[in-house]
This record gives sequence, C-alpha cells and structure tokens, in this order.
Amino acid sequence: MVAAVRRLSVVHAAAVLAAVALTLAACAATEEPPRPTSTAPVVQLGAPGEGNRTMSAEEQLAATASPHTETDVAFVRDMLHHHAQALVMTDYVGERASSDSIRLLAERMQVSQQDEMGQLEAWLQQRGEPVTDPDAPHGAHTLMPGMLTDDELAALEAADGVAFDELFLRSMIRHHEGALVMIAELYGSEDGAEPELAQLAGHFDSDQRIEIARMSSMLAELEG
Repeated sequence: MVAAVRRLSVVHAAAVLAAVALTLAACAATEEPPRPTSTAPVVQLGAPGEGNRTMSAEEQLAATASPHTETDVAFVRDMLHHHAQALVMTDYVGERASSDSIRLLAERMQVSQQDEMGQLEAWLQQRGEPVTDPDAPHGAHTLMPGMLTDDELAALEAADGVAFDELFLRSMIRHHEGALVMIAELYGSEDGAEPELAQLAGHFDSDQRIEIARMSSMLAELEG
C-alpha cells in the first residue's frame, strides 16, 4: 500500500513538472525577441554657414518628441506662397527669353520648386494642419522677402528678349535671397524649426544658394 502511494506521488509530481515546463515553453514562444537598437549616429544639419554635428542620445530622444509650433506652420505656408510666385515667374520664360541657358534654368527651377512645395504640403498634412490658413481673409497674402509686387510682375511679363533675360535673372536672384531671409528668420526664432522642418529648410537653403550663384554668373555674362 505504501509503495502504491509512493508511485502515485511520483506520477503526480512528474505531471506537475511537465505542466510547468509546457507553460514556460509557451510563454517563451510568445515573447517578442528583443528589438535591435540602432547604434548609427544621427547627424543634425547645421544652420546656414554652420557645420553639421552628431546628436547625443538625449538630443535624439528630445528631437523625436519635439512638437511643431505656429511659427513652423506660418513659415511653411509663407514658403508655399513664395514658391508659387517663383513658378509664375518661370512660366514667363518659355515665350520671352532669348537664352536657351535661361530656359533650361527655368525648367530645373520649376521641377525643384514643385518638388519642394510637395514636401511642404506633406509636412502640413502629416501634422493635421490645413495648407492655407482658414482664418485668413480669402486671397489675402503679405509679400514675403524678395517677392515681386504686381507691378513688377507685370513689367517682367511685358519684357522680351535680352531685356527679359536680364530682368528675370535680377528678379529671381532677389526672390531667392528673400527665401534665404525667411529661412534665417525660422532658424533664429525662439520657438520654430521643428527638427524635420529644420532639415527641409536646410536643403532649401543649399539649393537656393547654388541657384543664386548660377544666376549671378549668367547675369555677369549678359552685362559683359
């Protein structure tokens, strides 16, 4: 009788151990494997005229949590309007310019400006912000730095040949320089330049400077 009881105890203990082992195995199977952590450095683009630098882990965490501000939104909307006028100006080139180089330059500008406008609109949409300010009066726009007045646009549209080439280059150089002012103001603001927007603005700054240098060279050739 004692031997039988012992055998039952052994069998019971073995069953308990087997159940525990199965439970542990199931838990281990359902646990997600640890996610690899990236050790690649994150580089922060410097403001115009400044170098890039590697961000610390604390800075990376803070950057990913940084919300956008009204200053950021206003900059994006203003830059969209600024770019839109540049497209109006480049639309005049095809029928009025005498230089194939200026036509090619205008075509490249149209592509880059349209691409940048797409990026700016996507930035707003991803943050639940309307592309245009719903509280602003319809059709009301302030001239941002470098933008042409209606009279100046009309004068550009009325020009032709070499006179158009020169006026277009002068006007577009001024227009681009105005965009650089807007970017500098964003970087210098107390609450603006959300990380992703700061990176976009840095790319815009570089592109505008390259095009200014190219247009300045073309204008110097025209003036002879």
